[in-house]
Amino acid sequence: MITLKNINKSFNGRHITKDFSCSFEQGKTNLIIGESGSGKTVLLKCIVGLTEVDTGEVLYDGKDFLKMGNKEKQTLRKEIGMLFQGGALFDSKTVEENITFPLAMFTEMTEKEQIERAAFCLSRVNLKDAGQLYPSELSGGMKKRVAIARAIAPNPKYLFCDEPNSGLDPKTSILIDKLIKEITEEFQMTTIVITHDMNSVMEIGEKVIFICNNQKWWEGTNKTILNTDNKELQDFIYVSKFLKELKEKSDNAKA
Repeated sequence: MITLKNINKSFNGRHITKDFSCSFEQGKTNLIIGESGSGKTVLLKCIVGLTEVDTGEVLYDGKDFLKMGNKEKQTLRKEIGMLFQGGALFDSKTVEENITFPLAMFTEMTEKEQIERAAFCLSRVNLKDAGQLYPSELSGGMKKRVAIARAIAPNPKYLFCDEPNSGLDPKTSILIDKLIKEITEEFQMTTIVITHDMNSVMEIGEKVIFICNNQKWWEGTNKTILNTDNKELQDFIYVSKFLKELKEKSDNAKA
């Protein structure tokens, strides 16, 4: 579990995150939603330590990350998996080499063990025959699945996903959502997903946090979100669904 207590972060006097408190549960998909510029990415960077908070606490299973020494932080970071928005694969490396890269850096596995682990992770994301391919030979959805395989290769306790469905068609987006939910439950990770996609919210939003005006505005689940009387959240849901429908109509017209 990850718990945030009264997180504040500002840049040049402008508040980006205000008194943010919440908990992200183990074995569940925890989603953070909100408009662009609402502070979602900054909050994620604060959680993983890429951005230093002004005040507050970031607790990993009860231990405050902000009070850890460098050695403790390095140990914790080995337990973190990251799925970046663009996949962030190394174009010059094969799929297998992309997946073994963090294993070589952060574990004491032998080369044989690294290759076996890569093969297992590729099998888990239904890409068992893709190890010797290069990213340029993959579709957008395949790249995201390779990125997921790389993220789970070190067997992390915590998984962070930044817009995992960005640039994907609706069908592939659903597959990625289901995969993230499955591996979260299978490996009992604490998974945090930043997304604008209301389909993702409805499919896998076991816990949903809506950020507005740089602070937590609403908290609930995919079972309660459509019945909210929170005006700002209602507006966000309506606009998100409307824009998605427009995009789907445009894609169908081009097809």
